Amino acid sequence: MPLISNSYGKGRVRIMRVGRDGARHEVRELSVQAMLTGDFTAAYTQGDNRQVIATDSIKNIVNIVARDHVGAENEVFAGALAQYFLDRYPHVTGVDISASETKWRRIEVEGAPHDHAFVLDGNGKATVTLAATREGTRLASGVDRFTFLKTTQSGWEDYWFDEATTLKPTADRLFATAMEAQWLWSGVPASYEAANAAVLAAALKVFATTYSPGVQATLYQMGEAVLAAVPEVAEISMACPNKHYLPIDLSPFGRAFDGQVFTPTDEPHGQIVCTVGRG
Repeated sequence: MPLISNSYGKGRVRIMRVGRDGARHEVRELSVQAMLTGDFTAAYTQGDNRQVIATDSIKNIVNIVARDHVGAENEVFAGALAQYFLDRYPHVTGVDISASETKWRRIEVEGAPHDHAFVLDGNGKATVTLAATREGTRLASGVDRFTFLKTTQSGWEDYWFDEATTLKPTADRLFATAMEAQWLWSGVPASYEAANAAVLAAALKVFATTYSPGVQATLYQMGEAVLAAVPEVAEISMACPNKHYLPIDLSPFGRAFDGQVFTPTDEPHGQIVCTVGRG
């Protein structure tokens, strides 16, 4: 029976490119699929894999091209990736690249876009919870999966070391989280909408402008800032998964890691929780 058509490749290759040309960083996060067509018929009909480029190699090539084209627009990156396959493998006759971008926009601090701190575009869901009895009500506002990151000014050092510890300390890492937060009202603000915006602005200013020795310390500082900024808030509770962006080791391919190419991963993640109140 004839083999009508065939193609194969690697999907959901997640890549974060961080352009560090100066103090102002650029971030581009993509999920990439690269599919190849060419002289692969024998792998299907005869189990002969000699012409087959391993899908793990395809993933590595996505990472290599990302490192070599950190600042390229997504369309340019896709073209460079396809050309890499065509130039390197004469038996590849066609390459189909598809990529979807996770869009980030800069956090604004006092009206100015920040150099290295970002929030997810189209971000989060606003929440309200109300518990009412004849004696009174308990009202809280919040956000769910409010996502933000910064590309520098974050570290993790001097933690407990024992035989189970494999994580290496660092004074410079990406810090990203998708926060679930609720703030309990003790008074009625002039505008809940404006007060909610002030809560997030106060928290994000701390996040963007202070060095983070760990998610725990940053959450506490964010809580303090919220209570200082919005007097009608009695307490704020925050739960922050530590969304990891893992450095990609490209040394086998002659490329040093310099804080520019990462693999985004959501699971497993650290889960950091705290409540900050007025006492």
